[in-house]
Amino acid sequence: MKETFLKIEKATTGFSMAAACAMLVVASSLGMFQIIMRFVLERPAEWTEVLIRFSLIWMVFMGIPMAFRQGAMVSVDVVYRWSPPGVKRVLDFVVTLAALSLIFVTIWWGWDYANRGKVQSMIGLEDVSMFWAYLALPVGGLFSVIRHVSHHGGVLCTHHLGCGFYWLGVYSGHPDRQPEHADFGQGDVLLDQ
Repeated sequence: MKETFLKIEKATTGFSMAAACAMLVVASSLGMFQIIMRFVLERPAEWTEVLIRFSLIWMVFMGIPMAFRQGAMVSVDVVYRWSPPGVKRVLDFVVTLAALSLIFVTIWWGWDYANRGKVQSMIGLEDVSMFWAYLALPVGGLFSVIRHVSHHGGVLCTHHLGCGFYWLGVYSGHPDRQPEHADFGQGDVLLDQ
């Protein structure tokens, strides 16, 4: 069952990262198009500014699950390093709950904000509702929840060595950045290689 969830998480996180990369390509291409139109042809295309902002919003929120997966989120690990293993597991659990709480708040209010934006139009693209720009918040949040729920058997490891899950001998973070307290014996499992 855990392997199935990890496969689903890997696929959804990969999809969200591909979407984030596509949005980066769109934003940079539109930026280049805007420069050519404005400074070479002297006929600015105002709609490109709006679409650049739109694609950057989607890029950020679709890239968050991969940032969680690779341990790129900012963490303060002084207390974690000085704590005994039992306290570290409690801290891991608390951090996981805090991250999921923040993600659920982002989903809830992002959906509310997107619905309120239905009546707004984008300046430069009056036919497109702001709903589509604001929808990035709940969609990116859902992909982040999948990232966390797929590792439900463990808790988030928040130190600089990697953002993975370590609990009861199971560590599923990056294999090159295993935490010093991960003791892999015969009964331990290394997931997500």
